[in-house]
Amino acid sequence: MKTVPTVMAVALALAAAMQPAAAADDLKLGEALLTRNCGSCHAIGRSGDSPQKDAPAFRTLGSRYPIESLKEALGEGMMAGHPEMAEFKYDADDVGAIIAYLKSIQKP
Repeated sequence: MKTVPTVMAVALALAAAMQPAAAADDLKLGEALLTRNCGSCHAIGRSGDSPQKDAPAFRTLGSRYPIESLKEALGEGMMAGHPEMAEFKYDADDVGAIIAYLKSIQKP
């Protein structure tokens, strides 16, 4: 006897199939936002030097503190202790994409 998939089973299968594409889109968005807003000072990728020698490479942030701890600062307005850094404030989707990207590039 054939079983007919339930609506829930179909929805779960569809969500699972879409997840890798959504994750890839988040990584691309996170990288683009960081490149645009932070790339003039910080190294954004898995390699390379920061344009400003004193600006930490983003791939090393995880050695300083948990990447998840940046969510609040990114959503409420990222402010730095030096005058050269502009304030950035992101919406929830952008924050999620930035966090996903940062997690993907951290050095072990």
